[in-house]
Amino acid sequence: MDESKPVPAPVHPGEKRGCPGDVEVEAAMTKRARVEEENDNGAPRAAMSDGEEEEEDGSSESFADMMKHGLIELDVGICKYVSDHKGFSGILKERYSDFVVHEISKEGKIVHLDDLSIPEEVQEAASSAPAEENPTTDSSVLTEEQKKQLEELQLFKNKESFVSIEGDESKDKRTLVHKAIKTQFPGLETKTEEKDGRKFIVAYHAAGKKAQAEVKTSAAPRKHFWPKNRGSFCHFVLYKENKDTMDAINVLSKFLRLRPNMFSYMGTKDKRAITVQEIAVLKITAERLAHLNKCLMNLKLGNFSYKNHPLKLGELQGNHFTVVIRNISGTDAQVHQAMTSLKQTGFINYYGMQRFGTTAVPTQQVGRAILRNDWKQVVDLILKPRPGAEKEFLVRCREEWARTQDPEAALKKLPNKRCVEGQLLRGLCQHGKNNIVTAFGLIPRNNRLMYVHSYQSVVWNTMVSRRIDAFGLTAVEGDLVLRGTKAHILSEEEAKSHSIHDIVMPLPGFDVIYPTHHVGKGYREMLSADGLDIDNMRHKIKDYSLAGAYRRVLIRPSNVSWEVIQYDDPKISLVHTDFEKIEKKPAPVFNKEGKYRALRLEFSLPPSTYATMAIREVLKLDTSIKKQTQLNTTWFN
Repeated sequence: MDESKPVPAPVHPGEKRGCPGDVEVEAAMTKRARVEEENDNGAPRAAMSDGEEEEEDGSSESFADMMKHGLIELDVGICKYVSDHKGFSGILKERYSDFVVHEISKEGKIVHLDDLSIPEEVQEAASSAPAEENPTTDSSVLTEEQKKQLEELQLFKNKESFVSIEGDESKDKRTLVHKAIKTQFPGLETKTEEKDGRKFIVAYHAAGKKAQAEVKTSAAPRKHFWPKNRGSFCHFVLYKENKDTMDAINVLSKFLRLRPNMFSYMGTKDKRAITVQEIAVLKITAERLAHLNKCLMNLKLGNFSYKNHPLKLGELQGNHFTVVIRNISGTDAQVHQAMTSLKQTGFINYYGMQRFGTTAVPTQQVGRAILRNDWKQVVDLILKPRPGAEKEFLVRCREEWARTQDPEAALKKLPNKRCVEGQLLRGLCQHGKNNIVTAFGLIPRNNRLMYVHSYQSVVWNTMVSRRIDAFGLTAVEGDLVLRGTKAHILSEEEAKSHSIHDIVMPLPGFDVIYPTHHVGKGYREMLSADGLDIDNMRHKIKDYSLAGAYRRVLIRPSNVSWEVIQYDDPKISLVHTDFEKIEKKPAPVFNKEGKYRALRLEFSLPPSTYATMAIREVLKLDTSIKKQTQLNTTWFN
C-alpha cells in the first residue's frame, strides 16, 4: 500500500476516534437482562486481565439511561477486527461464575486450589518449639457457652462488641485461654484487663473499631515463635469470588491484624469473577491462615508452603481463562469459525475498556492534562460534576465543590475519604489550592500513574487501528520488531520474512522509536493536536516522565479449547470450580435438549493482555459497559 496515504486528522482523547471502514456492530437481542456497573468512582484502573464490576440496585432502565454518557470502544481507538467471520451475540459475565481466572506461575504452571491441609513440616516445627512459646490449644479451656458467644462475635453478628471471660489467677492458664481463642476463632484478638481486683480476658473483633477503643487496645500482637529452618514467607493459593485482589488482602489483613503491605502477589485479578492466584505473607503460619477458612466468605486459602522470598508484581507468566458466554445466537459453524480464527490468528492486543474508567470524564483526559502540566484542569476533571452513573455521595461532593470551591466542605460529603476524590480534596485542604502538585501527590502513586498510562493506551489503540487499516495483517517496510529489548525498523526485504505476529507498536515516550511509514507520523500529529511534544516526553516531575514501551500488535492465545453447551436453568453455574472440586461437589450436568445455549471457552494469555479483547474478536460486539447494558436490556423476561 502506498505510504503516502493521508493520515486522518487526529482528535483529542475522549472524543470519538473513527476508523475508515468501521464494522458496524449489529443490534443483538438476548433473552435475559443483567444490569452491571464497574466499581469506579472516576479513579483509574490498574492494568489487569479484565474488568472489575459490581452489581448495583435499581432498575435496568435507569442504569441504562445513566450509562448513555459512558465510553464506547470507538472513543478509545478500538475499532478493527482481524477475522472475517460473522459476529454473533451473547451475554458476557451474566453471573460472576461465568468468568474464571487461574494465574500461570513464573514456572509456567496453572495455579489451582486443590489442597487445604497444613504442610507436615509445619506441625514438626511447631512441636519442636519450646513449651513456653508453644502452649497447647486444648479447646476444653473454653465452655460451650463461651464458644457460642465467641463464634457469634467472630461471624460479625456482634462485631462492635466484645466477650469478657473471667480469667484464672494463674498466668499460664490465662495464656491457654488467649491461645485457644486466637486459634479457634481467627479474626478475634484478646487482652487481659483487671476490674475490681479480678482479671478478665476480653475478646474483640480485629475489624471492630469501637470494640478496640473500648478495650483500649493499642499494643501490637506478640511475636510468634518462628523456626530458623523455615522459610520466612508463607506462600498460599487464594481462591476468591466476586472480590478484587486488594479487597481480599484488606480482609485478610484485618483478620490477622497485619498491614496490607505484608502480603505480596504477582498480579491483581478481576473483581466480578472467580479467580485463583498465589499470595505470600511474611512470618504468618499456614495453620493460622488455614483457620481463616472457617470464617471467611467467598475466600478460601490452601496449598501452603514456606519459602525464603516474597512474590513480585509481573513475575507471573500469564493467566488461564475459562469463560462462559450465555445465550449465544451463533450457529455451531459460526462458533467453530470464530474460535478457529482466535486459535490460529489471534486478536488485536488492544487495551480493554476498563483501562479508561466508566464515567463521562475518561481517565485519559486527566492523563493528558497531567502531561501538559495543566494542574487546574486536572483538579477540574477529577472533581467537577458529571453526567452518568455515580454514587450519590460523589454527586453531592462534586456539587459542593462546583458551588463553593471549598475542599473542606466537599470532603465532608464523602463517607469514605480513601477514594481518589477524597485523597485529592484532603491534599487541597492540607496544602492549599495554589499547591495542586503537592496535593495531587497524596493520591497513591499507582493511581496517579494510571492516568498517564491511560493516555498512552488510547494513543496506542488509535495508532494500531490505523496500522491494521492501512496494511492489514502483513508485515511491511517501516514496521518495528523487537531484537532483544531493542526495536528494529524492518527494511522492505526483511519485512518479507516476518509476520504480523512479530510486529510491535510503541507507547509514546522519550525512549522509543516509531514506525517510519505514515502511521508513525500519526503519533506526532496526534500528540501535537493534544498539545504535547513527542520529542520532549520528559516531564518536570519525574513520576510523569514517560519512557514508553513496545507492545505486540497481535496476540495468539495458547491452550485454546471450546464447546457449545445447552442447559435449562439459567441460574446454575456452568463451570466446575476448584472449590467445588475440593468440596467434592458434582460437576454441572448439561441437557443436550436444553432451551439455552452457551459457549464455554478456555485460553491462556500473557500478562497485561485483556481477555475481553479476545472475546470481542469472537463475538464482534462492543465490550463497553454502555453497549453491553444496551445489549442486555434489549429483552427482559
